[in-house]
Amino acid sequence: MPKTELPTVPALLKVAVNALGGKERSNQLTMASAVAHSIDTGEHLAVQAGTGTGKSLAYLVPSIRHAVESGRTVVVSTATIALQRQLVDRDLPRLADALTGAIGRRPKFAILKGRNNYLCMNKIHTGASEESPDAELFDAFAISRLGREVVRLTKWSSETETGDRDDVVPGVSDQAWRQVSVTARECLGKSRCPVGEDCFAERARTEAAQVDVVVTNHALLAIDAITGIQILPEHDVVVIDEAHELVDRVTGVATSELSAATITAAARRCSKLIEEEIVDSLDGAAENWGAVLDDLPAGRWATLPDDVAPALASIRDSAWSVRTAIGPTQRGPATLDPEAAAARNAALVAVDEVHDSAVRVLTAFDEPDPAKRKDVVWHAVDDIRGSVKRTVRMAPLSVGGLLRSRLFAEATVVLTSATLTVGGSFDGLAINWGLPAENSSRSDTAMATGVEPPSDTASIRWNSLDVGSPFDHAKAGILYVAKHLPAPGRDGLSPLYLDEIEKLVSAAGGRTLGLFSSMRAAKAAAEEMRERLDTPVLCQGDDATGALVDKFAADEATSLFGTLSLWQGVDVPGPSLSLVILDRIPFPRPDDPLLVARQQAVQSRGGNGFLSVAANHAALLLAQGVGRLLRSVDDRGVVAMLDPRLATARYGGYLRASLPPFWETSDPEVVRKALTRLAGGSG
Repeated sequence: MPKTELPTVPALLKVAVNALGGKERSNQLTMASAVAHSIDTGEHLAVQAGTGTGKSLAYLVPSIRHAVESGRTVVVSTATIALQRQLVDRDLPRLADALTGAIGRRPKFAILKGRNNYLCMNKIHTGASEESPDAELFDAFAISRLGREVVRLTKWSSETETGDRDDVVPGVSDQAWRQVSVTARECLGKSRCPVGEDCFAERARTEAAQVDVVVTNHALLAIDAITGIQILPEHDVVVIDEAHELVDRVTGVATSELSAATITAAARRCSKLIEEEIVDSLDGAAENWGAVLDDLPAGRWATLPDDVAPALASIRDSAWSVRTAIGPTQRGPATLDPEAAAARNAALVAVDEVHDSAVRVLTAFDEPDPAKRKDVVWHAVDDIRGSVKRTVRMAPLSVGGLLRSRLFAEATVVLTSATLTVGGSFDGLAINWGLPAENSSRSDTAMATGVEPPSDTASIRWNSLDVGSPFDHAKAGILYVAKHLPAPGRDGLSPLYLDEIEKLVSAAGGRTLGLFSSMRAAKAAAEEMRERLDTPVLCQGDDATGALVDKFAADEATSLFGTLSLWQGVDVPGPSLSLVILDRIPFPRPDDPLLVARQQAVQSRGGNGFLSVAANHAALLLAQGVGRLLRSVDDRGVVAMLDPRLATARYGGYLRASLPPFWETSDPEVVRKALTRLAGGSG
């Protein structure tokens, strides 16, 4: 029981808003009250809160109150580094100062990342390094650059207080960072590591266990759930911001891969620990695996192709022989040599991953019905700097069961984002999260998701809430659908599309964010507009994305074209962004093996696979892209969709139901005049 009665959430929110110089918003109060109710009752909550709502404050205030009152940590999980930094560097420090007087002490907070985000001092001191499976692909210049980066990181290790990769300025390549970091499975453990007391990752975990709010990311949240190894501190409430990203991030963590290069790298790690002929068997299995994949086309496997099962069995058996020869984890005197212990640990991790991946592929097809299988398996062929890399990947068909049993069953969960409804309903995302649909039976849920929910799904209680937005979308923005253009084809942007882009950007006087479905389209449009327009056009890839966004925001005449990361990562309020152009509805690639498998699973149960998977994917991304336009209550502008299918196709209404209620038109003259007025300052 608390020693003193804390102020209510509405009272604390009012204190916070006044201290931070903001304005009280009814939708922010509504959301904060709903979050507090969810925490009190234990019922999960999904909240859609449009840009400008102040949703961070709306969930942080009740979270802090609960943490202070109960003595339990609240976990806040985000999808992007940008939001993590915003919370830890700006929102939480200011909020903690604002609430100190009201709650009797300053709330404490910390950020916690995966172990491989922190320097490993043992690896620094022993000089242990990790050789990339693709090391043969690096040229002499890249290797020399790698050496320079590692030297810089080694020097930095004696200066840093956090050991956090994000604090390295300028940043370093992934390969360089791997030389000075370890994964959770490779770590020797605090008690066995000679520098365990000085471990940056352990320091971060210790700090996280003593605070009110821990900020982490969806991937670490998934690792904590999937492995069963406690990484996060004890907690009873989880807030998931950017919740529309949750399924993809969890899927990524649960995805494995097996290539000849990874098997060879594992064998190389083990070569100094056991007899040569045992390692040779694993090397031979790797060579055979590469030869088998060379003869196979890329794509999803409905069954195991010929020669694959024997090759996988050879990998499995050879990896197990190597694992057995290395022996169980050693304790005691053997750990006195930290370099040897680290090398041995890394070898065990590598060979275990090879073994487990081979077993995962071999057992993936035990269920004859593809719609009931746990995993989707496919052969990916990637071109890396002119060299072909062949990899077999395995990803879960659904992560709903995992989330239901490891997340929703363990804590009260609040999920929020500016975009959570698809076609006007929360059900699309809820089902993918493992929650029951709000207003349907179990059979309806199975039909919609392609996965039959267990009987305990009905016992999960959750609520949904759309608190709206402070923006008057119908007065602030126009949704223009270019119905007169042809449907987009596979051969890139047509001349008609380029003409339309030119006219729109000219009318806007620049000030355009162009969101394209592929980098090829973005670059083609940028090159063409640089020839046709008098205003500057930047393109993703010309510089670091953050630097490009800064340049775009600083000059009203500048336009910025790009692809996926710009659909979700641009926050530019004011007149520098008055026009958002989307070249086409962002449907997933028709050859994406995982999404195709999920779509077919829905269809096999009598559902609409296209709407449940492809259209839902497009609707969420479309809403994110459209959301770039209005970032403050004073913003005005146009969203221009060049793909006429948004207005003409049967699914167009379903997609538009996921978008803000802009004033709509298909008249190009009306839109160009509106943009011209905005550019002249009379809009």
